[in-house]
Amino acid sequence: MKEEMTPREIVSYLDEYIIGQKEAKKRVAIALRNRYRRKKLSKELQDEVVPKNILMIGSTGVGKTEIARRMAKILGLPFIKVEASKYTEVGFVGRDVESMVRDLTNASIMLVKEEQKEKNQDAIHNYVINKITQKLLPPLPKGTTHSKQDEYNLSYEKMKKKVIDGSVDHLKIEIEIPKKSIEFQEGNLPPEIIRIQESLTKVFISNNKDTPKKEVTVAEAKELLKIEASEELLDMDSIRIEGLKRAEDDGIIFIDEIDKIAVSQGNSSRQDPSKEGVQRDLLPIVEGSSVSTKYGQIKTDHILFIAAGAFHLSKPSDLIPELQGRFPLRVELDSLDEETLYQILTQPKNSLLKQYIALMKTEDVEIIFDDSAIRALAKLSQRANEKTEDIGARRLHTVLEKVLEDISFEADNYKGQQVHITEMIVHNALDTLVENTDVARYIL
Repeated sequence: MKEEMTPREIVSYLDEYIIGQKEAKKRVAIALRNRYRRKKLSKELQDEVVPKNILMIGSTGVGKTEIARRMAKILGLPFIKVEASKYTEVGFVGRDVESMVRDLTNASIMLVKEEQKEKNQDAIHNYVINKITQKLLPPLPKGTTHSKQDEYNLSYEKMKKKVIDGSVDHLKIEIEIPKKSIEFQEGNLPPEIIRIQESLTKVFISNNKDTPKKEVTVAEAKELLKIEASEELLDMDSIRIEGLKRAEDDGIIFIDEIDKIAVSQGNSSRQDPSKEGVQRDLLPIVEGSSVSTKYGQIKTDHILFIAAGAFHLSKPSDLIPELQGRFPLRVELDSLDEETLYQILTQPKNSLLKQYIALMKTEDVEIIFDDSAIRALAKLSQRANEKTEDIGARRLHTVLEKVLEDISFEADNYKGQQVHITEMIVHNALDTLVENTDVARYIL
């Protein structure tokens, strides 16, 4: 976890993956740094400092979600992305807003579990190797002479080395398949009901004494026994406690499409009360309340909420005033112009062009893009965004697929060759589509 990163370092990291949007990156970096600063304060003052939630305003495909996701990844923070439009007011059929906090808790528990697995990698590896070696060379019965035991120990060590280096991977052994606990989707069920369901499942599993056995190769057993090793070696209680704490102090919930639950003044359709109802239900969660999960109570006071929306048909002031007040930091993201689209194609660490070149490399086809071709891709993507819906950088996926469609389909014919993508190839593939608005609306 790199939570001590400075705002400048966070922005520098984001710059490797996301072009432009300096203001948005800066706001997010400061919000994260403030959480780190809060932990340095006295306990009394910690409770008073609340996170400064952020409202991002910008068209689709300009990098809103990517900024939040990337920064959560580098800092190792519990993060979930949800769509505001899929929630309904309490009393309507659908997901209630509290389920987003339960989803965050699940993500946090999984994050801590993966970290523990990483830390206990050696112990898990040794457990698996010893278990397989004992299957290949069963222990001697009690009362065996010392000389026999010494011989067995030598043979055991030799066999263990063979298991490690993979020379016995082809041999078959019989192992007990660990019984998987059934995971219940929480949905809108109260956590108490979830816990009862899990308790009943455990009773049924424990009453069923027959442990299924399966004959597998040593190579397969190495993977299958990792689950058993994790269950045996990891302390699930401490993982649960740490997971809850991490969700409360470091959790980030990214609420996308928040403009879809805003009610514009001129709109008085029958769905409006439901939209306002979702806002009212969301308010206590963002303000700070306790939510019951199957792992225990979780307080939302210090969870960072980042909301985002295009606000084409509505505006931020159409949200209820109390909810607006809970998103004090607002940042408007820039629309992507031709030059920005060109930079998106060429500059990021794993840019789209690098991805397509790597994909075709697996077929032994070397794709080379001329700079003029990349400029043409950016120009035509920008023009398509202007003529139809502006979908930002996502347009680049569409135009690249169209340009490389035939080469990708007939990759076997190009095996071992270099394929130059020129400006002419790009124009031949896209000009007609971009200029014909009706066709572009459906194809691009």
